[in-house]
Amino acid sequence: MALSDTDVADVVDSLSLDEKCSLVYGAVDPEGTATGYVPGVPRLDIPELRLADGPLGIRIPGRSSTAFPASIAVAATFDPELARRQGVAMAREAKASGQHAVLGPGLNLVRVPNCGRNFEYYSEDPVVTADFAAAVVEGIQSEDVLATPKHYVANNQETKRLVVSAEVGERALRELYLPGFEAAVEAGAGSVMTAYNRVNGTHMSDHRRLVTEVLKDEWGFDGYVVSDWFGTASAVGAATAGLDLEMPGISLEALHEAFGIDPDAEMLEEGDDESIPAGETTTPKFATELKSAVESGAVPADRLDDMVARILGQMARIGLLDGEWGDGGALDTPEHRDLAETLAARGTVLLKNDDGALPLSDDDDVALVGPGVAEAMLGGGGSSEVTPAREVSALEGIRTRTDGSVAFEPGVERVVTPSFFDDESADADADAAADFPGGKTPDVDAAADCAREADVAVVVVRDATTEGADRETLRLPGGQDELVAAVADAADRTVVVVQSGGPVALPWRDSVDAIVESWYPGQADGDALASVLYGDADPAGRLPVTFAPEGSYPTNAEERFPGVDDEARYDEGVFVGYRHFDAAGSDGEPTYPFGHGLSYATFEYGETEARGDDAVAVEVTNASDRDGREVVQAYVRPPTVAGVERPTRELAGYAAVELVADETETVELSLSEHAFRRYDDSEGWTVDAGEYVVEVGRSSRDVRAETTVSR
Repeated sequence: MALSDTDVADVVDSLSLDEKCSLVYGAVDPEGTATGYVPGVPRLDIPELRLADGPLGIRIPGRSSTAFPASIAVAATFDPELARRQGVAMAREAKASGQHAVLGPGLNLVRVPNCGRNFEYYSEDPVVTADFAAAVVEGIQSEDVLATPKHYVANNQETKRLVVSAEVGERALRELYLPGFEAAVEAGAGSVMTAYNRVNGTHMSDHRRLVTEVLKDEWGFDGYVVSDWFGTASAVGAATAGLDLEMPGISLEALHEAFGIDPDAEMLEEGDDESIPAGETTTPKFATELKSAVESGAVPADRLDDMVARILGQMARIGLLDGEWGDGGALDTPEHRDLAETLAARGTVLLKNDDGALPLSDDDDVALVGPGVAEAMLGGGGSSEVTPAREVSALEGIRTRTDGSVAFEPGVERVVTPSFFDDESADADADAAADFPGGKTPDVDAAADCAREADVAVVVVRDATTEGADRETLRLPGGQDELVAAVADAADRTVVVVQSGGPVALPWRDSVDAIVESWYPGQADGDALASVLYGDADPAGRLPVTFAPEGSYPTNAEERFPGVDDEARYDEGVFVGYRHFDAAGSDGEPTYPFGHGLSYATFEYGETEARGDDAVAVEVTNASDRDGREVVQAYVRPPTVAGVERPTRELAGYAAVELVADETETVELSLSEHAFRRYDDSEGWTVDAGEYVVEVGRSSRDVRAETTVSR
């Protein structure tokens, strides 16, 4: 039985000032397992609190756990129930490792296609982000583990992330960047992590309006707000703004020693203007300044009490304070492995499939080409890195699945994803990565010759993204584009599998027969890929982001990204992602639009009908001889209002449905109110009266039927 608010208040009253202060900043974990650690108060039997990195799995130094697909791949399933199951699984793995909170999910919108951390986020769309935020949070919290959605808010780039100010208007904040966090709060998140960046000039740790007035007062958030690691700008400013817990609460040197973080990692380079200003953010604030600030009255005593009560309240909520926490942990179970594979397969997007190039036949002789096919693509670099107990490469997965022969050529040097936690240098990593199976050496001509002799060439290419750095270009690194072009010129049939953390350039797309986007699929990489390539699973994923030429994104201006004089101007407003490309008309034609994804089955849509003002229904028929999975999408087009600029269409609802051959099903889609309303700086949330067109189809650019609803 969790303690009541009254009981928690009594505990707070029993604490000394020193004890209260010790509960609001981190310390070194004596077990060395937690990313963040609060030591507790033995005198009052207040236990320790341990926070573990996520959101792609539980990162425990020196231990393994299930490496789930990247969050962007999970969103590509357009199936929040699968995301909820992932939340449950991660919570169970956290429990099995003695961790009380998961530092995730990541909810920042994909605004900048070059952002090195897009793989940790869900979408360019706020409705998708909110749906998946709520689902994962519900899953984590259902197992009495605290979810920590991050990074609050407008943390949309890694370049100068500790100093850059997101100069963003209230309308864009409300319509795009805040909905995911509000949904996470409504779903019961026990904690929220503040971002490194500033918003309109104020560091998020010190941003009273967004942290206290919006998050706590307006949304009713009763959990604790924790800083990102070394993300506390000041003690007095942060405490009075609403920050409740400072992490890591120890010095930079102690962090290196305790957590095994590479001291040369970009996020922790002290004294570099591109990263952390010397001495300003690498030393703890609450540990050294908070007690004296409370004694002087600079931080009110009741604010400190509130900070402690919020932390203890969440510990009580999950059963920590009364000793009832701990049952239900499970690590690397068959169920979790199966879920990781299901998520990876369901999130795989078939971008192109000319003349039935896919699925492959069981007896096709395959030339498997690419620098990373002999190792699973687990994820990007940074705090989300997970070490699995088992992983399956594309080479293993395809060789296990096929009856035909599989020849392998790397083509080019391996693409190494930077790591925060490797003891070896990047040069040593690259040297070690030079050994390919069978003693193969990188040779584009050998790869082309291999492709020429096979029935089909499958080229697996990848990018290398990481926390702490943004991509300089959307082109694939390491000569991989040239490799694809050479193979396509030699092979009778070429299938390209792209493993990326977000949108990438596809300069060779007209020369290949099929393109598959598998994101960062995690430990089940090879098994999931083989199941899709051979048609055991329908490619059910849809794009949660727009793929477009690099120069056509709204952030393709220096003042918007990476910013000028430490300010990134969000003057594109609400026109981000597909909203921007719709508004740009013929000048903004995407390569592959938001929501796009092909199936091995063929689906036909009937007429759409409104069911009240908040739902529509449409008949969908699988008009093929094979089973398939379709993602039906509904977009709302608003009425014209003089003087108001609104997106052409906004996603309002979607549903993933499985249909056997020749089956017809009536699919009902609930319409999110978020797609109907707009934020007015003077009036607040506003719904314009009139008729709204509801477009139903397969993507933001593939409308099959429409109807109208009124407001």
